[in-house]
Order: sequence, then C-alpha cells, then structure tokens
Amino acid sequence: MSLIEQAAKRLEELRLAGVAIPEAATPPGLPPAASLPSEVAAASPHAPARHPQPDEAVVPPPATGDSGPSRRVELDLAALSASGIIRPDAPRSQVADEYRVIKRPLIANAMGKGAAPIANGNLIMVTSALPGEGKSFTAANLAMSIAMELDNTVMLVDADVSRPSLLRMMGLPPAPGLLDILVDESIDLRQVLLRTNVEKLSILPSGTQHARATELLASDAMARLLEDMASRYSDRIIIFDSPPLLVTTEARVLASHMGQVVVVVKAEGTAQGDVKHALAAIEGCPVRLMLLNQAKTGAQGSYGYGYGYGYGG
Repeated sequence: MSLIEQAAKRLEELRLAGVAIPEAATPPGLPPAASLPSEVAAASPHAPARHPQPDEAVVPPPATGDSGPSRRVELDLAALSASGIIRPDAPRSQVADEYRVIKRPLIANAMGKGAAPIANGNLIMVTSALPGEGKSFTAANLAMSIAMELDNTVMLVDADVSRPSLLRMMGLPPAPGLLDILVDESIDLRQVLLRTNVEKLSILPSGTQHARATELLASDAMARLLEDMASRYSDRIIIFDSPPLLVTTEARVLASHMGQVVVVVKAEGTAQGDVKHALAAIEGCPVRLMLLNQAKTGAQGSYGYGYGYGYGG
C-alpha cells in the first residue's frame, strides 16, 4: 500500500471516529497535511501546526529555570583603557604585566594549588584601610586580568554597599544587585548578574541601598549566597570590592566569609598605624595579602605596584 493510500485510510478512520479534519491547501496530488502520518506532516513545509489528540501525552518544553538569563551589557573598552583599566585585547603593558604577577598566587590559592587548601579560596576581597587608596581600581584591574585566563572565569562584585563605585567606573548605570538578593529571596543571582562583552567577566552590582546593609551582609541569607557563589562553578573566581576596613563595619563582616583578602595600601599616603589596625581587623581570614599601590619604580619616577603576602593565624 502506498504512502498516500495509507494516509487516506488513516483519514477515513479519523472521520469515522468523529475527529474534525481541517481543510488545508496542499501540493497537487497530496491529501490534506493533517491526514498524513505524523512523521510526514512534521517534515512537510506545507503542514499546519499539529495539535495532540485527546489520547496523546503532551510533552512540556524543556525547563529553563525559575529565573531569567543574566542581562548582557557592553563595556566601552577604549574608555576603560583610557582611565587606566587594562583590557584583554590590549598590547602588552607594564600595568598588565604587574597584574599578572599579582594574580598568580591568588589564582593558585583559589584553585587549591597553593601551599595548603583554603576554604572559600575563590572568594577574594579587595579592601583598604581608608578611602582613596585605589581598592576599586585594583579590584577592576584584577578582575580584568583574571578574565584573560584560559581556565578561569571571574565575577566582580561591588560589595561597597555604602558608597558603590564600580558600575560608574565601568561606565554602567545603577542596577539591582547584591542587596536586592538579600532582601528578596525570590530574586535569583542570575536575574541581577550582568554578563559583559569581556567573555569571562561578569559583574554583580551592589544593588538598591538599604539602611541595614551591615545586618544584611551578616545574615544567614548572605552566608548561603556566598556558599552558592563559591561552589556553583568550579572555575569561577569572585572578586569583592569592599568598603575600607577602618571606616565601616561592612568590610569586617564580609571578610569573615572570605578565603583571601587583599589590602591595598597607598605608597607614601597610608600611615603605618592604620595599616596595622586594618590587618588586625581581618586577622581571622586564612590569607591576608598586601598590595602597595602607586609605588615609585625605576629612575624615571614612574608609578607601579608592589605585592606582598602573608598567612594570618
């Protein structure tokens, strides 16, 4: 029996069963597409949408999660480069090379390849003793440098919830973020995370300012969020731009969850006593590192970065 004869027979059976068969325009010599076997109807470019019969199981579409995908934003890489932020596609430079040196031990600790295993080693907080020492600039450059890695991705979090500056520095408008997740547990991280045109870099804004920001950072919701962020992707390193340690209490609360803390110190600008007090405030952190910012290097008096590290106890 030919295919057309089979289709005609099937059509007659459906009519006898009381199923209404719609008329459809088809190429000459073929019966209406609805009367063809399902395999043929699906492949025919003239076939109308096929609706399941009462005795057929309806297969739902694949689940996409309870939250929408992250929003994509475009960073103006030329403008960032002009402001001193390194870019992945830029020619080799002194600043880029300095951050390559800075990031290497941090990545080793984050990926469990350091001297000893570190809990939450991929959570790295960048802070300073006082404002104006270059911590946000350092956090942005460190994140950009890690985004150049072949084996790692990086999330840059604006955790300076009292005076957020990262979005402005990156040329982006204010957006929901960290505090919004902590206030409303129905908001998923992916809904507020910003994907960028730098392939391996995403940004989490500080979010809507809140009078009880310190308590939110110290809450169980924050602990659960950090645990999820640390464990969701094994290749992800998360950089937190935090408030200065001696100005607000948020930085000390945040440091208690971190595996590594980088303290930025402005050369010839930060008092030694302030540095000591800042380090004492985070003495419980497994790894504390210091980065000397704007240190003079070379006979020409150019400025660069120094780097030192130590293990807290």
